[in-house]
Amino acid sequence: VQLQASGGGTVQAGGSLRLSCAASGRTFSSYNMGWFRQAPGKERTFVAQITSSGGSTAYADSVKGRFTISRDNSKNTVNLQMNSLKFEDTAVYYCAAALGGGWHWGLGTQVTVSS
Repeated sequence: VQLQASGGGTVQAGGSLRLSCAASGRTFSSYNMGWFRQAPGKERTFVAQITSSGGSTAYADSVKGRFTISRDNSKNTVNLQMNSLKFEDTAVYYCAAALGGGWHWGLGTQVTVSS
């Protein structure tokens, strides 16, 4: 599976961004999807995930209530709507597919929140 994230950019604190991830190569609707992020000098951390059908989601405590993950299996895309952005949300964001007992990563997209 190939994953390509897009939608990153620079936004002021309190603003919003919507990230998208396009998947190709395998049956998109058969696997869970997730978003992770990596801030400079820090490890990659979990942000959100969604089940293959889209029926269940989970979020890191730090983004709960501000971020929303969704997917469109007809378009092979997964999205991350990010509202009320904070400086500490600055990071490279990666989408990932749950395959083979682990996460398969795509290329990231930079999100910068200015204070």
